[in-house]
Amino acid sequence: MIPPPFRLEAHESLPSTSDLLAARAAAGEAEGLAILARRQTAGRGTQGRAWESPPGNLHISILLRPAAPLAEAPRWGLLAAVALADAAAALLPPGAPLALKWPNDLMFGDAKAAGILAEAVGEGAAIAWLSLGIGVNLSHAPSVPGRATACLADAGIAPPAPEAFAAGLLAAIARRRAQYAAQGFGPIRDAWLARGPRPGAPLSITRGGAAFSGTFAGLAEDGSLLLATADGVRAIASGEVA
Repeated sequence: MIPPPFRLEAHESLPSTSDLLAARAAAGEAEGLAILARRQTAGRGTQGRAWESPPGNLHISILLRPAAPLAEAPRWGLLAAVALADAAAALLPPGAPLALKWPNDLMFGDAKAAGILAEAVGEGAAIAWLSLGIGVNLSHAPSVPGRATACLADAGIAPPAPEAFAAGLLAAIARRRAQYAAQGFGPIRDAWLARGPRPGAPLSITRGGAAFSGTFAGLAEDGSLLLATADGVRAIASGEVA
C-alpha cells in the first residue's frame, strides 16, 4: 500500500530516474511523485559516479517539496537514509548487520548495499523541491571500484520485487516525515546515530580534493558530520567518508 501523497510511476527502462524527476519537478509536478525504472542506462551516484542499474534492483527517485529552509536540506537525506534502513530491516532476519554510512550509504556488514543521491533546488532561502534518488541492491551487487558491495539477498532472503520494496520504502519515508513534523529532527538524528559509526570511531573524509582525519563525534543539528580532530571538532557539511 502506497501512502498519500506518494504515487509510483514505473518504467521498464530510463536513462536516469533522477533526471526525469528533475524535469518533472521543474515543470511544476506536485510532491510525492516516485519514478521507478526497472533498468537505468545512465544512472547517477554521488561525486559524479555512474550507478550500475541491472534489472532486479531498485532504482527510484522521489520528489518532495518540504516547507523548509535550504540550509536544512541535508536533514532530508538523513531522513531518507533512516527510512531506507527501516524498510530493509523489515525484510531481513533479526540482527542483520545493517548500518548507515554518512551521508548516503546503507551498509550490509562492511559492504555497500544502497546509496542515496539527495539533490535540493532552492527558491531564495527555501527549498523549492528535493529529489531523493535511491538505488538498492536487492538481487545483485554490482562491482564498485575500490568498494565492497552486497545485496539484500546475501542475508538469505528471497529478494523482493522492486515495486514491492518501493512501496515499503515510501511508507517508511511517510512515517519518518510525520515523526519529523511532530517531534523535530532530534528523533531522526537519534535513529541515524543508532545505525551509524560508534562514537570515537576513526574516520577519513575527502572533500574537494582535501582530506580530513579524526574520530566520529556525532551529527550536528543541521545534519553535518562532527569530526573530532587535533584542532577541535569540525562540522563537515559535505564530503565522502573513506
